Amino acid sequence: MIDDLDATSPRGALAIRLREAVLDRWRAEVLAIGLCGSMAHGDDSDSSDVNLVVVTSRARTGPKPVRRLVDGIPVDLRVFTAEDGMGQARLLAPMWPLLADAFITTFPLLDAHNWFKDRREAHLMLLTEARPMEFTGLARHNWAVASGAHARAVRHAQRYDTDAASMMMAEARLYAAMVAGFLTRTYFRNTADAVRHTGVAAAGTRELEAILKYQAEELTARGRPVDGRLGALFD
Repeated sequence: MIDDLDATSPRGALAIRLREAVLDRWRAEVLAIGLCGSMAHGDDSDSSDVNLVVVTSRARTGPKPVRRLVDGIPVDLRVFTAEDGMGQARLLAPMWPLLADAFITTFPLLDAHNWFKDRREAHLMLLTEARPMEFTGLARHNWAVASGAHARAVRHAQRYDTDAASMMMAEARLYAAMVAGFLTRTYFRNTADAVRHTGVAAAGTRELEAILKYQAEELTARGRPVDGRLGALFD
């Protein structure tokens, strides 16, 4: 719990101050407070954010979600009800490769009822019970996003609009990384970890095209072809 947090570091000290500020104003509404991201893993650095999660008992109570600097340190404050947070952990969604880490690894600053532990167990149970076709279906969704972004990047490059091409390539790389995440049931710490872990971080247009082609073939082999007749759109 909170005694294990390094309160001598600027981010640890700020996390404790944030916890106390939340409890001072909303103690009756707050069920749990925790840290996600690098601080939860214990490998944060001077460039790390303080990713604070506040779980409330009712909607529209507690602090408002916000992102901003506090004493020069980036803070990402996320607020949701216990019901909503548990519901998210029990659902596979297209962004799962970037969401699962927070479900599984949270450092509790306040959690008298073991809510974070229950959320972790609920998500692990979901992963155990999920069918392969659920993962490949979401992989195909992300493949379509990646393929579309890649095609737009190529068009922008042909028109010498390099800024727009760079933006589209960044999106294409990220979604291609998430396709790989679904195909291998791998989740990532953040977007940078996703593209680095899957080897697409430095992929150019031709290399990414080859990656997307391979992913399309893999999805077809697993019963989720990326192209088909009109009727297949509604299956």
